[in-house]
Amino acid sequence: MSYISGARSVADKQVRIASTQIDGIGPKKAIQVRYRLGISGNIKIKELTKYQIDQIEQMIGQDHIVHWELKRGERADIERFISLSCYRGIRHQDGLPLRGQRTHTNARTCRKRIRK
Repeated sequence: MSYISGARSVADKQVRIASTQIDGIGPKKAIQVRYRLGISGNIKIKELTKYQIDQIEQMIGQDHIVHWELKRGERADIERFISLSCYRGIRHQDGLPLRGQRTHTNARTCRKRIRK
């Protein structure tokens, strides 16, 4: 079990699959990082050297917003909506769907929290 940019990666998975499990890294960004470093996608995580893992972490840290930084940014956006008291902020506060979904018959899990 190794950690890359704060995300736990399974040693038996290939690099191309394991790198997409990091929050903020999708398939396209994973391919870009591997291509820049010259790492094959078929190599498993356990076959990587410590130097290669450090290179991957460094590359991701320089170019991409990942893991806790991404979540902090999302939370800051929600707090901004709430402070502005716009429609989306009010819906976030109330725990209701934001994007115009029907709430009369659906969104039971959202509404369950409100009733209690």
